[in-house]
Amino acid sequence: MRKLICLTVLLAFPLLTFSAEYSIDPNHSAAQFTVRHLMVSNVKGTFSKVTGTINYDPNNLAASSVEATIDVNTVDTRQPQRDADLRSPNFFDVAKYPTMTFKSTQFYRQGGQLKVKGDLTMHGVTKPVVLDVDGPTPEIKDPWGNQRIGASISTKINRHDWGLNYNKMVEAGAVVGDEITINIDLEAVRKKAEAAAAK
Repeated sequence: MRKLICLTVLLAFPLLTFSAEYSIDPNHSAAQFTVRHLMVSNVKGTFSKVTGTINYDPNNLAASSVEATIDVNTVDTRQPQRDADLRSPNFFDVAKYPTMTFKSTQFYRQGGQLKVKGDLTMHGVTKPVVLDVDGPTPEIKDPWGNQRIGASISTKINRHDWGLNYNKMVEAGAVVGDEITINIDLEAVRKKAEAAAAK
């Protein structure tokens, strides 16, 4: 009876995450950004295709890493004319720079906050950034037998540092603010489980 109770408890709670490699699930991940418009409101947009690989070891953060790619063509601010402008040479210039990438250089904790330092390449420019990570969550098993984790990530950047210099002015100030808040919601699948499920 005691063994049955222990087994029930283990199945009821998510599995702890140990050293493992994960694939970012693009169907359940997205990157959002927020920027000031006319200095009076915030405009929000989404990049709907995020892919990449995560290696995470909570017991050895020095062995952890992440490489992620965002398809800039998927930008969506719910306004087609604005989206076309964002894809144009005025902003992202997707014909030349169709993706943005992040490659980590360090995982560490500051207080209780997990942080990831790395290189963000956007618009042909590579600069270091630090990401604040909420998570990762404990592993859970999905209905198809895959082990999954999730995390929410945030940072702020100055767009001019990456050569996004469009700067039309009006009486109130700049049409587009300089600071961009980035939020990324990730869901990732443990790679060995993904491979096993595909057999």
